[in-house]
Amino acid sequence: MTPSAPPTWQEAVFQVLKRGQVRQVAYVPDAGHAHLIRRAIADPEIADVALTTEEEGVALVSGAWLGGQRAVLLMQSSGVGNCVNMFSLLRSADFPFFTLVTMRGEFGEFNPWQPPMSQATQAAMELMGIQVLRADDPATVEETVSAGFDTAFLAGGKVAVLLGQRLIGRKKWERQE
Repeated sequence: MTPSAPPTWQEAVFQVLKRGQVRQVAYVPDAGHAHLIRRAIADPEIADVALTTEEEGVALVSGAWLGGQRAVLLMQSSGVGNCVNMFSLLRSADFPFFTLVTMRGEFGEFNPWQPPMSQATQAAMELMGIQVLRADDPATVEETVSAGFDTAFLAGGKVAVLLGQRLIGRKKWERQE
């Protein structure tokens, strides 16, 4: 594997979305989701939608479902707090929902703003009726994402898969001079 090649679990996640016929990928730019975002942008069968804030993504994936398409929301754990009010839409209208959440505020986090929301991410989602699955080991990511995807789109569930910070890599502060 070359240094610029993504970990195989990242491509496996994209392939789960392709097999599941995802047609829209909504995201706020995030380094942890960079591979998925690049793949969605390059795929002519997928509409990639850059958001200004994560709660827009809840509405977008709901609208995609109403329009007969499957969509996924990519966000960081810090964005979950932005979505709590919009999660009411999912409960009220009973739409299926699937999101992949890269975790910050965990392993070796340098940014003091990240841990509080990271520590509340799972509970906030569960309080809003979203089932939470977690992947921290590259060997389990594909199966976890696939199981969550099926629960959302075959059983009509609301599912978040949390991708642990050890998977996406420790963020390091780099001073710009």
